[in-house]
Amino acid sequence: MSRCTPEIMRKPDWLKVKLPRGFKTSQVVGLLNEHGLNTICSSGLCPNKGECWSSGTATFMIGGNVCTRNCKFCNVAGGKPSPLEEKELHDIVSSVKKLNLKHVVITSVDRDDLPDYGAGHWCAMISLLKKECPEVTMEVLIPDFRGRKDLVAKIIELKPDVISHNMETVRRLTPEVRSVATYDTSLAVIRQIAESGIRSKSGIMLGLGETEEEILETMRDLREAGCEVMTIGQYLQPTRSHYPVKEYVSPEKFAEYGEAGRQMGFRHMESAPMVRSSYHAEKHVL
Repeated sequence: MSRCTPEIMRKPDWLKVKLPRGFKTSQVVGLLNEHGLNTICSSGLCPNKGECWSSGTATFMIGGNVCTRNCKFCNVAGGKPSPLEEKELHDIVSSVKKLNLKHVVITSVDRDDLPDYGAGHWCAMISLLKKECPEVTMEVLIPDFRGRKDLVAKIIELKPDVISHNMETVRRLTPEVRSVATYDTSLAVIRQIAESGIRSKSGIMLGLGETEEEILETMRDLREAGCEVMTIGQYLQPTRSHYPVKEYVSPEKFAEYGEAGRQMGFRHMESAPMVRSSYHAEKHVL
């Protein structure tokens, strides 16, 4: 029996979002449509599209727009992806140049259908961006590559400024909410990144039914693994068929978690209802 409820819980006032507008927003949308590019901003229904697009920034998604996994919280379509296209990498670089971006975030769908889980495509993207836009700083939000340390090492070798991998939720809820991924595998990915000396980053969502102690435990696990940057935001149920929201956490409680993270020693903490993985990402390089 599905655990999803027929009705989506009503959002509190603090989760109201401004619609994207303005010249920069139109410019970003125009380029995305022109090249047929995918962004997690759209595919993931990010609530910060208005703020980010109006300032001329976007998080590009490579590997297509169909994921081989089917996580219960995610709005990205699951199924059989199309073959990889080198063209999308060149189109992203072209868009970065046209938008005159100073910092770019790259993420991807999971490509468990490929022998290297998409790692080669990732390396091609990072290398091309470094070659064509050497002045642009870069964060890469990578999948777990099924825990293959040799594949994570290939990303590390290319030295992007920040390497991020999201825990998404607490240990107890991971098997219920995530598809294929495990808590310990994700933690191991973060540890490998941190041990390389590259800025490591991760994030979780609240409102899935986790307890305060479980949240703090996850934060401690990340710090012990060497994670330097953490984001905490409110989970928003994309559709009635997705995992239900169990709680809308207050802004005050988010602020408490942010302060707890700073006391634990995180270099950067972003903790608020509307925070997402790439929110204020340009600050996390510093």
